[in-house]
Amino acid sequence: MRPAIELPTRIARALVSASNQTSPTRSWTPQLEHTLHRLGCRNSLSPQLISRVIDPFLITHPSLALGFFNWASQQPQFVHDSISYQSILRSLSISRQFNAIDSILKQAKAQNVVLDGDTYGSVISSLIQGRRTKNAFLVFNEVKLLSHRIGADICNSLLAALTSDGYLDNAEKMFDEMCMRDLPFTTIGFGVFIWRFCRNANLDRVLRMLDDVKRGNCEINGSVIAVLIVDGLCKASKVNEAMAILNELRIRSCKPDFMAYRIVAEAFRSNGDVVDTDRVLKMKRKLGVAPRGNDYKLFVLDLISERRVIEAKELGEVIVSGNFPIDDDVLNALIGSASAIDPGSSLMFFDHLIGKGKLPTLLTLSNLSRNLCKHGKIDELVEVFRVLSNNDYFEDKDSYSVMVSFLCKARRVREAYGVLQEMKRKGFASSASLYNSLLEACCSDDLLRPAKKLWDEMFANRCGVNLKTYNILIGKFSQVGELEEALRLFGHMLENGVAPDATTYKSLLEGLCKEDKIEAALDVFNKSVQQDGILSQNTLRIFILNLCRNGMLFNVIQIVCQKKLFRKPIFIGYFPLVYVIYVCC
Repeated sequence: MRPAIELPTRIARALVSASNQTSPTRSWTPQLEHTLHRLGCRNSLSPQLISRVIDPFLITHPSLALGFFNWASQQPQFVHDSISYQSILRSLSISRQFNAIDSILKQAKAQNVVLDGDTYGSVISSLIQGRRTKNAFLVFNEVKLLSHRIGADICNSLLAALTSDGYLDNAEKMFDEMCMRDLPFTTIGFGVFIWRFCRNANLDRVLRMLDDVKRGNCEINGSVIAVLIVDGLCKASKVNEAMAILNELRIRSCKPDFMAYRIVAEAFRSNGDVVDTDRVLKMKRKLGVAPRGNDYKLFVLDLISERRVIEAKELGEVIVSGNFPIDDDVLNALIGSASAIDPGSSLMFFDHLIGKGKLPTLLTLSNLSRNLCKHGKIDELVEVFRVLSNNDYFEDKDSYSVMVSFLCKARRVREAYGVLQEMKRKGFASSASLYNSLLEACCSDDLLRPAKKLWDEMFANRCGVNLKTYNILIGKFSQVGELEEALRLFGHMLENGVAPDATTYKSLLEGLCKEDKIEAALDVFNKSVQQDGILSQNTLRIFILNLCRNGMLFNVIQIVCQKKLFRKPIFIGYFPLVYVIYVCC
């Protein structure tokens, strides 16, 4: 008899193995329930067993974890307890399955199941990362008595997220709750909150909040907080209040540095107030201290890691506009992250980095290029590449590959091909992936003749073609009705031992059915049957759907009746047959 300790491993392995045969893989199906019944584990079910199967074996397979959890719920006389609920919530939190999380939390509440603070913390953290900030606050509100178990870091993250996402009323409630529970504040949590809150609050309220934080076991950086407060006030056109608060901050051990004084001075300068500008600059010389670059470096990087990119960008702009010291790795992080929301700001950070005589990392360039393409800033992308070329940035295959890839995404085919030729002149071998990028760009713009020439060039340069190469060309030729060329390439890939995948078959079957070439389509389908049983099931579904779309019902019925094409009879009664009946009716 096998020892009980092996049972969780056996169950998990059986579920993962069986789910590999489903379509899509790792999804819960009735077949997995049959697998569990064959294992004969129903009599051994317990919340502890459920927990040990899910964590660690199914923790990253949320569909299987949830399916197993729900299957256990349906078994006679079985009842989940806190252990099994906590394990399923951990799995769902890691994969951010928010609807399922909500459902499981409601079930636990209805059954009066008590969950621990760590579990609620993982749920709240997952909701914050998934931009479900309001939902995270609702969960926190229900269990705020557990706030110490949830943890100060997560509470500070929630405070920052509520503020950043515009839920200032809820953020103020969160702040008050943390004060009441004596939870320590971090520079991220309190900093982001007070930065926004001070714009609509009077100075007395802001200072009382600061006093409350300082009385606790806080971990805030006073100089950073001072910069955030005066910047918030100046952005709200409260320049006089910003000047007045400088001394109040200093006596509260939040000593303003040169950056804080400069923010206020520039605000007065922009208002044309020369007298007060000079007053602030004199205060700066007498009372200010040099900003500690490492403090701002850590704060900006923490903001980015917490996905508070807007705040990181705004603080970065303050630092760069004042020409204060900023490390290269911070600029790289700002370029990459800010480009997702504000390409103009990202390019400013890029220019500042170049102005220092430094160059971005390849990862930074990839992120910047991707987001410039996403925002349609193609001319700016080309200019970035020009600037980097002038600075001898492109000196290896990897950097050239990034440039070619993103020029292709931007549909600058001519420029991309020119870069490819430059690579060859410098002795760098071209890869199939680079040619594939060019082929995709050509096909997207219906440049079939250049695409064919690239295909010939790949062979002339002995650059091995791969599955993606075939799929790009077969897909395009099938789409435009050049089916003979598509079938020729299909035969070519089979001769060269490149196995077609679902994309290959889908492209061919769609094109052949559209042109009423049923015999050729059937030959293609039969190739999938010979190749792989699971693949052929998916191919059959595609085949039937395309026949139906093109009104070929007689052909559909013929294929459905040939049961030898179905290795698993359950497929007959699944989607395609229902679709046929629907169309026939």
